[in-house]
Amino acid sequence: MTLLPKDNSLTQIEHEEIGGNQLFPVFLKLNNLHTVLVGGGNVGLEKLTAILNNSQLARVTVISKTFLPEIHELAARHEGLSIVQKSFTDNDLDTAEVVIAATNDGELNKYVRQSAHDRKLLINVADKPELCDFYLGSIVKKGDLKLAISTNGKSPTVAKRLKEVLNESLPDELDTTLQQMSELRNTLSGDFADKVKQLNSVTAVLVKPRSVVIKNFIWLIWSTIIVSLAIVITALYFKEPAFKTFVEGVSPQFYYFLGAGFVFAMIDGAIGMSYGVTSTTFSLSMGIPPASASMGVHLSEIMSCGIAGWMHYRMGNINWKLFWLLVLPGIAGAVIGASILSSLEHYSMYTKPVVSVYTLILGVVILSKAFNIKKKKSADKVKRISLLGLGGGFIDAVGGGGWGSIVLSTLIAGGRSPIFCLGTVKLSRFFVAIAGSITFIAMVSSDHWQAVAGLVLGSALASPIAAKISNKISTKTIMVSVGIIVILVSIKSIVAFITKFI
Repeated sequence: MTLLPKDNSLTQIEHEEIGGNQLFPVFLKLNNLHTVLVGGGNVGLEKLTAILNNSQLARVTVISKTFLPEIHELAARHEGLSIVQKSFTDNDLDTAEVVIAATNDGELNKYVRQSAHDRKLLINVADKPELCDFYLGSIVKKGDLKLAISTNGKSPTVAKRLKEVLNESLPDELDTTLQQMSELRNTLSGDFADKVKQLNSVTAVLVKPRSVVIKNFIWLIWSTIIVSLAIVITALYFKEPAFKTFVEGVSPQFYYFLGAGFVFAMIDGAIGMSYGVTSTTFSLSMGIPPASASMGVHLSEIMSCGIAGWMHYRMGNINWKLFWLLVLPGIAGAVIGASILSSLEHYSMYTKPVVSVYTLILGVVILSKAFNIKKKKSADKVKRISLLGLGGGFIDAVGGGGWGSIVLSTLIAGGRSPIFCLGTVKLSRFFVAIAGSITFIAMVSSDHWQAVAGLVLGSALASPIAAKISNKISTKTIMVSVGIIVILVSIKSIVAFITKFI
């Protein structure tokens, strides 16, 4: 069937007054149509590749006086692709049903367009939206699922960026879902109306609003556990003298760090970072040496990051290439940093202000992110991932935090998918935390195990409910509060150190 274009009945000004994207999306069966592509250079190769990537059996004739070697290679692999080495003439479109002009000669492109319109054929003219009857949009493909992206010819770059994001965000398993739904449809009996009713019944669970009890089932479980523990502990305290003596014998430091770990884990659940820096800043203010403080942070993050990493793995949010580039250098950096900090434990009065300066800087970074002060001008992806992992692991171990603030923010600012960055960084953080913790335990003879235990237990209790509670609060409010608190406490520690020598 010949595609018949109509003359534009609206002027450009009238189009602009209407506003919005007026394009009508269609998916052509190019396997059944004859496409003529004029142009054998870089632009022609780009258009041809787009066609063959989506329709491997497409019938395409490429006409040009010269061809890139890559086009000859494509012709060798695709039976439906024909190459005609000649100058373009009108009769080259006699058997065409779709036309693409992709030469670097503007006048020739206009001539091809006129020839196509004389035959009432639709044509795409490369890099000339005003001459096009249709556009070749960016395509996201997951098996039988295809999504076409159009910017109405305004910005192909934006379309390509969106394509990258959707390609990373949409799981490959979507195609499996389509195949299963197709098989299910083939097993249904009855007329069209009956089949629709049966499919609606089967898929209702996917869109049916869940009851309040089911929606909050996890929250209900954890609330029950916490209340039950509180009742049991209260009963033991008043009924069992031995338990009361044990509780009263525990250092108050344990309870301080238990509450602090819980609060800091809630904050981390809201903004995806700052647990390390807030915990370290609090530990230093409570008189804990830097190595012991960092050890507590790393031990407490093993469980929280392990749970988060596993959930991201189950959801398919892990970029495995990025993971391996981060995790091995990150482990090496954590071991080196933990070893250096542990060897300086006896000089904690000197290392403490250094770490306080570091937490002060991170506090400023967090505060600046809250107000979007720091913006990356380029969207180029970070290339030296291994160096980023090595530096992030080292600084995280020495300063007791910074993996999320440094590694995660750098990757996202570099143009990578936030979802995949978050999942990958969380999972790699689990292994980095293990490596750092083992190094600290092997090298540090700490007298602050009750503080470490409180931090570990507090963060573990908060991890499953952090996101639900923290999402009720403005992220910007939390980041501003955290940034200010970290800055003030860090300055207090630095001033206290300086006054000792005045």
